[in-house]
Amino acid sequence: MQLKDFDISTRYAARVVRNERITAPESGQEVREIGVEVDDPDFDVEVGQNFGVLAPGNPALGQEHHLRLYSIADVPRINGDGTTEFTMCVRRCDYIDDFSGERYKGVASNFLCDLTPNQTFTITGPYGHAFDAPRENNATLVLIGMGTGIAPFRAFVKYLHASRPEYVGRVILFHGGRTGLDLLYRNDKKDDFALYYDSETFEAINVLSSRPALSDSIDWGSAILPRGEEIRRLMEQDDTYVYLAGLTPIRNDLDTVMGEVYGSAEAWQDRKSELESDDRWVELLY
Repeated sequence: MQLKDFDISTRYAARVVRNERITAPESGQEVREIGVEVDDPDFDVEVGQNFGVLAPGNPALGQEHHLRLYSIADVPRINGDGTTEFTMCVRRCDYIDDFSGERYKGVASNFLCDLTPNQTFTITGPYGHAFDAPRENNATLVLIGMGTGIAPFRAFVKYLHASRPEYVGRVILFHGGRTGLDLLYRNDKKDDFALYYDSETFEAINVLSSRPALSDSIDWGSAILPRGEEIRRLMEQDDTYVYLAGLTPIRNDLDTVMGEVYGSAEAWQDRKSELESDDRWVELLY
């Protein structure tokens, strides 16, 4: 589904409660966590959903707004005054124009990163319900996220621990970043996942670039291939769920690595199709 296909007719005013950087100053990535409050009883958002941000468009191009989707990054809560408060995670982006070679600021990300407490902006949605908790209390969850793709998993794992105390299944998190400084919610600045490190059922695996100074891509193979036999065994089980979040290129990178795990690209695609048809392989990519 493309951005132009989303229904944005229902809109809400969102107020910034807080806006803080969650990557260390020495990190090359500026990522901010923004607390948002919506004072409208009709706005009902859950863990696993997306919402749209309508950043100001470019009038010269006839744009009323600039739509981007973001994930819920924490368990939403209803405050005493009836407002809904939730969290979003935003990386300040820029991009290089393919034709001119000029560098431009990302419209929505820079708009959001520059907001200050009590400022308001317009949101739409929510959309979808990407990551459902497994029905089985002993199911295995394989969570694969890159960069800000960790945000929905942070909310999801918090939800499981808070709302499903009977859930005793394994949670294996593969978290990708160019360097260790870019592992969001798992760095010295903010480490939410530390709450689960002592749990026998939770495991976090770092997936980093082999040569970050040269801008090499994240090396998924170094994290997955040494565990290939275990990963394949999990993929063959009927109670394993795989959730994937982050930038779209992660899909091709993982397909390449999993093709090695399965011995061929065709064998992996056959198994992946079975997982998808059972709603046990779910992607939230952008």
